[in-house]
Amino acid sequence: MLRHKGFPSRLRGTDFQFTIRRANPDGPTPLVVRERHADRRPAACAADAAFMSCLWTHFGRDPFVRGNLDAGRLSWVFGREVIPAEDPFDPASYESMLVIDENCARTSFPGAFNGKCMP
Repeated sequence: MLRHKGFPSRLRGTDFQFTIRRANPDGPTPLVVRERHADRRPAACAADAAFMSCLWTHFGRDPFVRGNLDAGRLSWVFGREVIPAEDPFDPASYESMLVIDENCARTSFPGAFNGKCMP
């Protein structure tokens, strides 16, 4: 499992996790598309925006390996702002490649593209 050096482990002051410390011995948690409803808590929405900001700061338009990015947090943006960068795509692999769909991400999180990771 690739560890993304310099990527924040969580949203400061909260329990919203961005990365995992070690690989799951039973295999990685598969990525799934999670529906974001309008009645989500403001803190959860802020965590999504901060996570997207960090993804953009660290990877930009380039494809990146899932590695130690948290599957739960990644699933909130997977299938919309973050999409598979390879075909076939294995949602249950630490080595799977992802890429940011810049147009969708800029629409959903306009403040996340200021060039600074904001956890």
